[in-house]
Amino acid sequence: MTARPVKHSLTLRGHRTSVSLEDEFWRAFRQIAAEKGEPVNVLATTIDAARDSDIGLASAIRIYVLRHYRDQITP
Repeated sequence: MTARPVKHSLTLRGHRTSVSLEDEFWRAFRQIAAEKGEPVNVLATTIDAARDSDIGLASAIRIYVLRHYRDQITP
């Protein structure tokens, strides 16, 4: 388990950016994108467009991953 977040590069609407995520969140994020048949950049753009302006992109991705897996086990 990686304790420190690692920077990962993304392209959102043609602009390069990076997010710092723990390896576990990055792997889960990539897996969700693959399950949806979407590139990581497309899913990141969707999350970015839906997030509140006071929430950072990395936090929004973590919340998205958490909700995705939580929703799978919640009846």
